[in-house]
Amino acid sequence: MTTTPEVHIKASHLAKRVNLTEGSLTILHDISLTINRGESVAIVGASGSGKSTLLSLLAGLDQPTAGEVYLAGQPLHQLSEDQRAAVRASQVGFVFQSFLLLPALTALENVTLPAELAGDRRARSRGLELLALVGLSERADFYPSQLSGGEQQRVAIARAFITRPAILFADEPSANLDAVTGQRIEDLLFELNQQQGTTLVLVTHSDALAKRCQRQLKMQAGRFITEEQ
Repeated sequence: MTTTPEVHIKASHLAKRVNLTEGSLTILHDISLTINRGESVAIVGASGSGKSTLLSLLAGLDQPTAGEVYLAGQPLHQLSEDQRAAVRASQVGFVFQSFLLLPALTALENVTLPAELAGDRRARSRGLELLALVGLSERADFYPSQLSGGEQQRVAIARAFITRPAILFADEPSANLDAVTGQRIEDLLFELNQQQGTTLVLVTHSDALAKRCQRQLKMQAGRFITEEQ
């Protein structure tokens, strides 16, 4: 008996426009997509194609001008900012190009912060497990300024997984890293994705990284130019 895949992310006819002094600028045009639980999907395209804007809408970090977004069954387009934040806290992990670590916190404290805010009493032990998983056990008490770029990104990945998110969004996760470190970060993302069954949505300009995903969706000027496979 064939099991119907569970839809994890669904967007219907999304549009995003911003008002400028010289008029309105449309960043996204009529975007629709469906992503199933456990899938790995790459959104690719040149700079300015709308990739990061789409990611922000799918994650509930921004609201569309038109259209609908469902994340883990929740209608983000109908929710308040506080309600969207609650959905993100319970369902979503993020890995950003710029790491976004808090400089006054150690590596372990950065990793455990989301879990501690959620009231997880096992935050510290879970954080230590994740730092070991990303090869940073000996850096647990180091501050971001004492870590290399690759080490900071590994801390960011560990932080993204601390709450065992159902969905992981990654925006150019290896763009600021050298080739060897970037490859290690990419390997780690897919290893953790496969181990925990997390839905992975990547934004990247790298064709090589995109081809590691189960599906690739290519954008140009705010539109998809390839059909979903």
